[in-house]
Amino acid sequence: MHPFEALPMTLMPHRSLLTYYLLGSLLAGPFFIFLMVYGYFRYRTLRYDIDEQGITMRWGILFRREISLTYARIQDIQLTSNLVERWLGLARIQIQTASGSSAAEMTIEGVRDVDALRDFLYSRTRGVSAARQDAGTAQKSIVPSVDSEELTDVLNAVAAELRALRLDTQRGSHRHPDD
Repeated sequence: MHPFEALPMTLMPHRSLLTYYLLGSLLAGPFFIFLMVYGYFRYRTLRYDIDEQGITMRWGILFRREISLTYARIQDIQLTSNLVERWLGLARIQIQTASGSSAAEMTIEGVRDVDALRDFLYSRTRGVSAARQDAGTAQKSIVPSVDSEELTDVLNAVAAELRALRLDTQRGSHRHPDD
């Protein structure tokens, strides 16, 4: 069974992400307490809502942030992890859109089964593009096929009718109002 079959679903980060945030805060020296508090509250409030239309990322207590992406907007999906993340069994999924920014629009972190989530996102983005292609093919098939000789005859008849109308209007414009 595919882990993302039961949509909608809400993913919460794995406990290893909190460990990662705390280890990272120790690198800040005397300011580690501020980063530790920030990392703790980010970990506690971070949620990923996945549904049929797209994915939404929410976090924050004082300043609530939310990023929503539809599968149709997703252009590129990258999987990255540094040495500490690999040691903790974590990775980041960076999702880019055609927004013009070189930075990722959304970074999913703290999810253990990143390969399954990445594959799910790829399948959804491919599904959207396949649906677009199918819709384009359906629209093309609505247009009736016309024989080129028949089309040429119709266009010649229209051109002859336009010539006759133009000649008639030119003759009418040369007449004097006294006629």
